[in-house]
Amino acid sequence: MKVFKTSQSLAEFLSNETRPLGMVPTMGALHLGHLSLIERALQENQSVLISIFVNPTQFNDKKDLINYPNSIDEDLLQIEKISEKILVYLPKADDVYGNIVEAKSFDLAGLDQMMEGEKRSGHFQGVATVVAHFLKTFSPDRAYFGEKDFQQLLIIDHINRSLKLKTKIIGCPVVREKDGLAMSSRNSLLTADQRKQASKLFEGLQIAKSNAKKVPYRSLKIMVNAFFEKHNKITLDYFIIADPNTLKEIDLEQPVHQGRAFIAAYLGKIRLIDNLDMS
Repeated sequence: MKVFKTSQSLAEFLSNETRPLGMVPTMGALHLGHLSLIERALQENQSVLISIFVNPTQFNDKKDLINYPNSIDEDLLQIEKISEKILVYLPKADDVYGNIVEAKSFDLAGLDQMMEGEKRSGHFQGVATVVAHFLKTFSPDRAYFGEKDFQQLLIIDHINRSLKLKTKIIGCPVVREKDGLAMSSRNSLLTADQRKQASKLFEGLQIAKSNAKKVPYRSLKIMVNAFFEKHNKITLDYFIIADPNTLKEIDLEQPVHQGRAFIAAYLGKIRLIDNLDMS
């Protein structure tokens, strides 16, 4: 395993590295979901690059940035156990942004106007800034992202195409705990009681899917909201079923024959998200 602290040293090394190159951008605090992305990248590429960078411009709440899980030493041990051939990019903010740490402004085709984009102002401009920088600088042949952050995945794919980059963006299925909770770095911040309650997000999605074709979407929303009202230790932020390509909310008066359900909820101050294909 080789660790690089600067983009210049990494780019120079990559100029002689065997292609194809697969990249897995992360913010660290690695879990089995991340590891599944790394494993797939290893299967499909000759070389694999993992970035660990907690991107400050995608946090609209400074407290959230400060409290974000940090386990660099453990992350590196996990990566090394998978393969000693993996390359790791571990930059500081100034290596990514230079002297001024701020997000650029991208045309995100309206994909940032709902759900996480509405709730977290500027979040996706920050994501787009750092991912575009990585793809331009290192030119991976493939880049791997989890479908748990489905809105992010669509936005990254849009940016990749709009900038006419050559990287293939690959979305990978959500990896879940035994009780259905989507794996997330934020899960490590939950108390024992909150962790028990957290599986309710997936339960809510399952209720939606099992009833999707039986009742109009409007009734389905009422049903899911009622489910969360019974469980007052978890606070529903939003539940939306949208077109998986445009993220536009579907017709309230029609049963759900296709689409993707998106959910966000709070457990104390910890906010979790999830999604599920309704077809």
